[in-house]
Amino acid sequence: MTAEWYVLIEEDTRETRAADGVRMQLHRWQLVARHPVGASREQALAVAEDAALHYVPALIARNARPGDTPARNTYLTPDGAWLVWLGQRDRECHVRVTAARLVHTQEETQGPPKTLKEKVRHALVYGPEPSAPAWAPRS
Repeated sequence: MTAEWYVLIEEDTRETRAADGVRMQLHRWQLVARHPVGASREQALAVAEDAALHYVPALIARNARPGDTPARNTYLTPDGAWLVWLGQRDRECHVRVTAARLVHTQEETQGPPKTLKEKVRHALVYGPEPSAPAWAPRS
């Protein structure tokens, strides 16, 4: 396999849910972008630096007005990743930008569907599957 370099962008995403009449903001660290760069590590590092200096996450972008520029603190960590704090008005978030080499890829495979007998046996042994509470993150 030839070396394939990517720039990965992770964000602190938020989702507001209500449970028992209480609003909660759920934070989740999520991979939001994978940009293929090519075979050059140096090019991937340059693209990662550019992304760290200019990328605006959805939380900030969706509330920005034309001409707005968010406050930004950009840190280069010892392992080569960029950690970026952004703030605008009453919102703030952070992003991590990393240059990474793809070393393995595997396509999804699905096993055969369960037979009716297997479904009934599972239902008798384990009972009905519990429904997820309203505050549980979606999978």
